[in-house]
Amino acid sequence: MTSLKDLDDAQFAELYGSDRFTASVLSSRMRYIVQHMCTGLLNNAFSLILRDWYDFAATISGPPEQNYPMSSVSNSLAMFLGTMSEAVRNTIEEYGPENLEPGDVIICNDPYRAGNHVNDICFIRPVFHEGKLISLVTLRAHQLDMGGVVPAGFSGTKHNVYENGLVIAPMQLYKNDKPVKSAFNLIFDNARFCALLLPDIKTIYQNLLLGEKLILESVERYGAEAYLGAIRYSTDVSAESMSNALAELPDGVYEAEEGIDCDGVDDTVEYKIRLKITKAADRMELDFSGTSPQARTSINAGILDTKTAVGVALKFLIDPATPFTSGAYRPIDIVLPAGTFISATPPDGAVFLYWESTGPVLLAVFRALEKALGRKAVGGDYGSLNIHNANGVLADGTPWVTTAQCGGEHGPWGATEAGDADSYSVVYQANNLDPATEAIESELPAVVLRKEYAPDSGGAGDNRGGAAVLKDTLYLTDAEHWSSPLHTKTASGVGVYGGEAGALGATWVFHPDYKNVTKDKDLIGTEPEVYAGATPVAGMLDPKTKTVDPDGEYFYFASTPVWHTKPNAVFRYLTNGGGGWGSPLQRDPERVRRDVRDEYVTIEGAYRDYGVVISGDPHGDPENLKIDQEATAKRRAELAAK
Repeated sequence: MTSLKDLDDAQFAELYGSDRFTASVLSSRMRYIVQHMCTGLLNNAFSLILRDWYDFAATISGPPEQNYPMSSVSNSLAMFLGTMSEAVRNTIEEYGPENLEPGDVIICNDPYRAGNHVNDICFIRPVFHEGKLISLVTLRAHQLDMGGVVPAGFSGTKHNVYENGLVIAPMQLYKNDKPVKSAFNLIFDNARFCALLLPDIKTIYQNLLLGEKLILESVERYGAEAYLGAIRYSTDVSAESMSNALAELPDGVYEAEEGIDCDGVDDTVEYKIRLKITKAADRMELDFSGTSPQARTSINAGILDTKTAVGVALKFLIDPATPFTSGAYRPIDIVLPAGTFISATPPDGAVFLYWESTGPVLLAVFRALEKALGRKAVGGDYGSLNIHNANGVLADGTPWVTTAQCGGEHGPWGATEAGDADSYSVVYQANNLDPATEAIESELPAVVLRKEYAPDSGGAGDNRGGAAVLKDTLYLTDAEHWSSPLHTKTASGVGVYGGEAGALGATWVFHPDYKNVTKDKDLIGTEPEVYAGATPVAGMLDPKTKTVDPDGEYFYFASTPVWHTKPNAVFRYLTNGGGGWGSPLQRDPERVRRDVRDEYVTIEGAYRDYGVVISGDPHGDPENLKIDQEATAKRRAELAAK
């Protein structure tokens, strides 16, 4: 097949309806349009999940006769992007493209039709030029609540789609640019916090209009043929780029296994992903046959979510330089039997915490391809959002809700050939913001007491994995909580190329009759003895001391499905650590000394994990730490001989 770069001008014009320069300009312009839409929504959203988390994404797709190619995506939530091309195709095909008219907005939130979960509504705007459907512009945006048994929805204990919340099949939300009353009534009669949902939906609608306006400006300037050609060109570039990246990998069969701790019924069943990758020439097949059956509660993912995780993993590992479009999947085949916990089916295979199940899909790809990648391998991240969902009522009767703000939602990544890993980000499949502490405390009866790195938690390596994050949140009123740490039994921060795995995390609640921060006017310490009276929520812990112990007892996250707490309770989250890259014995001792100075590594950890002997006082005199070069050489020789 002729490379895009080798096409002469006549061949290019015949394929794409314009010259090469125009196609490139239009491709870039489409990326500008979706980004502009997202900026508009971010600046004007009302609910915390949009305003503070950036929990949305925008795309542009081609018309039905092109089979809905997704030519551009925003730089926001990656979990949405792999599902969007099918979400648009399935929604519009079911609604009927022949039924679309100018001024329409079509919505759908069904996880099995469109991917993700019911709170993530797809808002799709058809774009017409001279009476012909020329494109579809889409915003998928998380709605703060869509009904169901848990306010705001984030829980791994819901048993079926009926407990999950309102499911919306493809339907019209706007007609002739007027709200369709029955559609709004359907949502607002079933959802909580509609005073926030209404302005959010109006803002989303305005940004769809912005996208439509900018697309039509592009068509007027460059012509419809060039615009449609640029959609095809954008996806062809992605397809060729992925094929070329695959061709660079050695052919072979690569296998791996990953998983999560359990579902929300009991802890007797672990959920395992079994992955077999067959790479030949410029194509790859990923076969998930043998993966555990679907879970009994809402920790499942749908097939489109698994497809997203595969795409993100491969873009991350082998093809990070070119923009993501639906064309990236063209050289990839995925074998995924129905009814597994990463391909759940309704009504019992409830999908909500889908990223908790597809995060291991991504990590399985990382594990499987480690040897094929060699120095290019990437360490694992903290693996679970450890998401925290809480609600209550203020003294004046006003209800409040917090979701994804006060748990362990942000944490470390794994190290790469390029250097040490970041210690405070979102999981690899996300690309979001960290809610500001000031915003949390101004709107909720909660105080973020502590947000800091845990020493000796990043996987040791020539390049070090990111440090785990420890976070304490104080709740000032009565509250009910759902806590969902789902990856605590084994390390998610996989070490690669000789690097070590990151440490395990855990979650505890300190009830006020044990530790009362408000009364004591002091923070809860981090020394081992403070945990003995805490109540474990999840993790591998010593049953007596309640401290993290990989060989200890597993504490099950849903043993208490709903935590009811009195005022002044504190939840503590400790994320997993990120994986290291390369042998820790190859790390420059001076870099280890700086880690001790910065408290990523203790003096004991430097000796134990890196074979570097350091003396001094990291707290009182951090700039005068000393390396004992002779003792370091001896210690490293001892470690190398093991």
